[in-house]
Amino acid sequence: MTASKLRPLALACFAALAIAACKPQAAQETATPNSDAKPTVSYAQAHAGDYAVVPLKADLSRLDENTRRMVAKLVQAADVMNELTWKQSWRGDRAALLAQAPDDATRELVDINFGPWDRLNEDTPFIANIKPRPPGGVFYPVDMTKEEFEAADLPGKTSNYTLLRRDAAGKLVTVPYHVEYKPELERTAALLREAAELSGDKSFADYLRMRADALLTDDFRASDMAWMDMKTNPVDIVIGPIETYEDQLFGYKAAYEGLVLVKDTEWSQKLARYAAFLPELQRGLPVDAKYKAEKPGAKADLNAYEAVYYAGDANVGAKTIAINLPNDEEVQLAKGTRRLQLENVMKAKFDAILLPIAKQLIAKDQLANVTFDAFFADTMFHEVAHGLGIKKTLDGKGTVDEALKEYSSSFEEGKADILGLYMIDALSNKGEMEKDKLMDSYVTFLAGILRSVRFGAADAHGKANMLRFNYFADAGAFSRDADGRYRVDFDKMRAAMNSLSAKLLTVQGDGDYAEAARMTEALGVIKPELASDLAKLKDAKIPVDVRFEQGLDVLGLTQYATPAMQ
Repeated sequence: MTASKLRPLALACFAALAIAACKPQAAQETATPNSDAKPTVSYAQAHAGDYAVVPLKADLSRLDENTRRMVAKLVQAADVMNELTWKQSWRGDRAALLAQAPDDATRELVDINFGPWDRLNEDTPFIANIKPRPPGGVFYPVDMTKEEFEAADLPGKTSNYTLLRRDAAGKLVTVPYHVEYKPELERTAALLREAAELSGDKSFADYLRMRADALLTDDFRASDMAWMDMKTNPVDIVIGPIETYEDQLFGYKAAYEGLVLVKDTEWSQKLARYAAFLPELQRGLPVDAKYKAEKPGAKADLNAYEAVYYAGDANVGAKTIAINLPNDEEVQLAKGTRRLQLENVMKAKFDAILLPIAKQLIAKDQLANVTFDAFFADTMFHEVAHGLGIKKTLDGKGTVDEALKEYSSSFEEGKADILGLYMIDALSNKGEMEKDKLMDSYVTFLAGILRSVRFGAADAHGKANMLRFNYFADAGAFSRDADGRYRVDFDKMRAAMNSLSAKLLTVQGDGDYAEAARMTEALGVIKPELASDLAKLKDAKIPVDVRFEQGLDVLGLTQYATPAMQ
């Protein structure tokens, strides 16, 4: 998607209002005989301020020409993920859907959301006569029940990379991703192979070729292993079917995404030392020994990047500011994970969203504790914490993801949130981080919850944050002053952190689906008082998230575009 396609929603809103204001007086009186009536504003126009617009660029001048050519190929490969995300988000024709939109602002919101449901607002439909988004998306037949799925004897039905369809007789069958999406995947694979020829880093070139093969077979483990072994590549790409948040029915099916990244070597060197503490931190988790018996991979690494392109599922709704991959539990057990901090996007969200929220809702005498360094650390250790805990249930019957089903994503995000804070606390006590900055982490953490709960119950991160907000509130970890501002209680925050860590790790280790459902129902909700406080943020016109001006033109790389794909 090019920058020209990403004009602010606000422009469309203002344009619509300006047109209404410029109608002849007689026409206005005919259309609106009540002089107090206001012009009709569409849903999209009313939500024009939900996104802050951020140019997505980086200084590529230090890269040689072949590497810049390679970046252009990677951006074009990632761009194909946009086509696949449309196929995985909306069953009908995109052009026909856009034709139903009443105005430019709505058409733009359709493109941002890859469909007619607002991902930042509980998947609210914003086009007339559109039904609620099916929990199973397009991954399963709309009329399929959970009971029918469970009863079906179909190998591969729980695979991350199969679609459920009905045959001519109406019976459920599976269709592999690489079969359903073959034309798009072949184009992507070709671009990755062309990029590999331009890479000056052999390990990255090898990975690109392996990833190309994986896209055409749905066998990603070997390429995930190769991705884990890369250490010296100045450019990176995350591409393929990665996260399962779109499947709200079971949490099995992965959605295609693409992110192109440029490494910040200086910051990465500063972060690298923290990965070495994972085994020790695992042993110190505040939970019974059986829930921390697994050993996290010791080869995991931690790096900082500038993101230069988001595509597909990565560019839907709320945008990630950090990455922890691969998701394959076997790869995690063998090699750990890589944690990629997207510092330019993180800084954009801090400046445009988190700090303005804090100024509205954090106690004035604790505002100085809300800092970018603390936000960076909270986010970084969230990703590191994905490597802690347990990946397989204690009963030996499978993975935590399989046991918790549709709750697996929100519980994993919640675990990473809370264990990230635990890690900061533990490393501060070891002298590896500044202990006098711990309060910064706690207060910024609370401000971060207030930012993320705005994503709503349809988002795994939003659910995790709502559950944690209500748990912390019940534990007295923070209080609400008479002026509606929130204040952290240091000691109670630490106690709640440890008790919730133990609770989430226990639910995961036991594979306790019923308890995950109970906790989500009881705590994963926005209560009236918080809803009122969040309304203040909307009144203050604070964006909910960011969207990007991006593409080869923004990066200054249009001269390297493959002609057929410009």
